Amino acid sequence: MSDRPAPTQAGSGQANAARRREMQVRPTGPILPPSNIQGNALMVVIAIMAFLACLTLGGVSMVRATASSWQSQISREVTIQIKPDEKLDMEKSLARARDIALTFVGTKEGRILDDEATARLLEPWLGAGLKLDELPVPRLVVITIDESNPPDFTAMRAMLQDEIPQASLDDHRTWVDRLVSMADTTVLIGMGVLGLVFTAMVLTVVFATRGALSGNRHIVEVLHFVGAEGRFVASEFQKHFLKISLKGSAAGGLAAASVFAGLSLWQRHAVATPESDQATALFGQFTIGFSGYMGVFATMIVIALITTLTARFTVMRTIAEIDSIRSDPARIDGLANG
Repeated sequence: MSDRPAPTQAGSGQANAARRREMQVRPTGPILPPSNIQGNALMVVIAIMAFLACLTLGGVSMVRATASSWQSQISREVTIQIKPDEKLDMEKSLARARDIALTFVGTKEGRILDDEATARLLEPWLGAGLKLDELPVPRLVVITIDESNPPDFTAMRAMLQDEIPQASLDDHRTWVDRLVSMADTTVLIGMGVLGLVFTAMVLTVVFATRGALSGNRHIVEVLHFVGAEGRFVASEFQKHFLKISLKGSAAGGLAAASVFAGLSLWQRHAVATPESDQATALFGQFTIGFSGYMGVFATMIVIALITTLTARFTVMRTIAEIDSIRSDPARIDGLANG
């Protein structure tokens, strides 16, 4: 018998642990460098195009909301105009016209514009301190109507003509039609501009992505030569460009959202100033609302998806070109001789 002592269970466990430590594989680094010149340039391009796309989308949303508000304000009221006449008692005629209009179903309330309100309406053209007694100025009655159930304007107009020949009803239909046409044209132009921005963005991202991938073509070739599947290589490049596109689109989208938020904050704190009044009269409220911000977020996601899919398709096509060259000896010889 041998005098060598039998190995204990503790000693065997320590040996196995040491062997496992020796067999551990160090974590591998990324196939592509986390940042390089091509990647940074592509990120800047994506951020700029995302900013322009989100800015255009927010502008279209703002114009549509403003036009809808204008249309609603105009269509909520009709105006009865009474021309002055020597034999006409203006105050009684105004009250009578209001009462006639309120007898129709679909009207809510009537308001007679007094001399001060009429003078304020004419002040931009005739100046301040206007005395209506010295000029034959028509007087107005404003009738608020139910937009969902408007009254019969034809019957109202006929009754007013019978009772008060100097009265005329203006239902603002001409202004509403013009405003709707202008709003539709503006939105159509905005959508066209948005389409052009998206087209330019797609083309720019495609070429920038291909340019960035061309600098890493040798990595694709090496991985494919050592046996890596095309889907694996494409997924690695896809993850890399997804990170770049998310960073770029997030930067551009947040910058555009900050512009609208800053303009809205300025407009809210600059109430009753000439600059704010003129901007409000021309553009409306600089508020794109929840739908506008959701559109900005959706634009960021679309840009990221476009960049990612472009990278994947470009890598798969590069691998297909490599396989085509390897399968054609003539092309291999030509490349070798070149």
